Amino acid sequence: MPLHPAVAACRRGVRRVLSGLEPGDAVVVACSGGADSLALAAATVFEGHQQGLRVVGATVDHGLQPGSADQAARVVAQLAGMGVDETVTIRVDVVAAGQGPEAAARQARYDVLEQLRERLGAALVLLGHTRDDQAETVLLGLTRGSGPRSLAGMRRAFDHYARPLLDVTRDDTVTACQVEVLEPWDDPHNEDPGFTRVRVRRTVLPLLEEQLGPGVAATLARTADQVRDDVEALDALARAAYDELRASAGPTGSPEEAGLPLIELAETPRAIVSRVLRLAALEAGAVDGELFHVHVRALVDLVAGDLRGEVQLPGHVTAYLDRDRLLFRRTAVSS
Repeated sequence: MPLHPAVAACRRGVRRVLSGLEPGDAVVVACSGGADSLALAAATVFEGHQQGLRVVGATVDHGLQPGSADQAARVVAQLAGMGVDETVTIRVDVVAAGQGPEAAARQARYDVLEQLRERLGAALVLLGHTRDDQAETVLLGLTRGSGPRSLAGMRRAFDHYARPLLDVTRDDTVTACQVEVLEPWDDPHNEDPGFTRVRVRRTVLPLLEEQLGPGVAATLARTADQVRDDVEALDALARAAYDELRASAGPTGSPEEAGLPLIELAETPRAIVSRVLRLAALEAGAVDGELFHVHVRALVDLVAGDLRGEVQLPGHVTAYLDRDRLLFRRTAVSS
C-alpha cells in the first residue's frame, strides 16, 4: 500500500533533520502524548532506525494537573509500543518566579531536557511543534508589537534542538496518528480560554481563515521563515559590532566593568545598535526571556540622549551613563 501523505510528511521532516547524524548517535524525542509529539515519535522511530540511530522517548511530567503521573506512564507505554530504544519520564517542579505558568513550565521542560541530553550524550532533541504552532507564535508576536525577533517565530533548529514538523500541519499529525493507530492525549489546557494561545488557536485563526480565505496559517509560517533570515543576518552583524566594541573598551571588555563607548554606539545603525545593547544587557546579567522590546527601546533612547536617568532591566540590572560610556551594574537582592 502507498504511504499515507500525512505519515509521509512527518517522516520527510524528520529525515531531513536526521540526515547529518552518524549510526549509533542518540536522538531524544520530547513527547507529551499529544498528536503532534506522537506523530513525531513514530516518524523518528522509523527514520532513526533506518539510519541506525538510538531513539530515546522522553516525557516530562509538570505535575500541573490531576493524574499527570498516570498520563506520563501512559505516554511511556505508547513510546515503548512503537519501538523506541529507551524511555524516560521525568517529574519537574514548576516555579513561576515572576513568569507566567506557560513560560515557567516551558523553562522547566527545557532545563530537564538539556540535562537528559547531556547525560545521554544525545546529538539532538526533537520537538513536535507544527506549522500551526508557528502561525500562532507569529500572530502573538504581531499583537504584542514585539518586533522582528518575535515575528521570526520559532527557530527550526538551535543548539542541540530541532523542530522537524514546522512544515507539517496539525491536521496532518492527527491524521498520521489515526493511520498508525496511535491514540493521542487531549491536554485540557489546550481548551482553556484563559490561555492567550488557546484563544488564538480556537477563535482568532479560524476567524481569519473564514474572513480572508484558507491559507492564513501557511502564510504566517512562511513570513516567519522570511523574517528569520533577516533577523539572523542582523544578529550576526550585531555580534561582530559588539565584539569590536568590547575589544576597544579595555582589558576586560565587559559592559559591566568597562562599558560601551557612546560615540561608537551613536555611529552604529539603529537596527544594529538595538541588538548590540541587547547583547550587552544579557552579558551584564539581564534575564533572557524577560528582556523585552520595551527594555531594549529604553536602552536605545538612553544612549541617544532621549531618556534621562537610569534604565532598570529584569534580573536586577541597571543601565546608566557615565560621561562618555554606557555602563551596567548589578543590584544586590536583599534576602
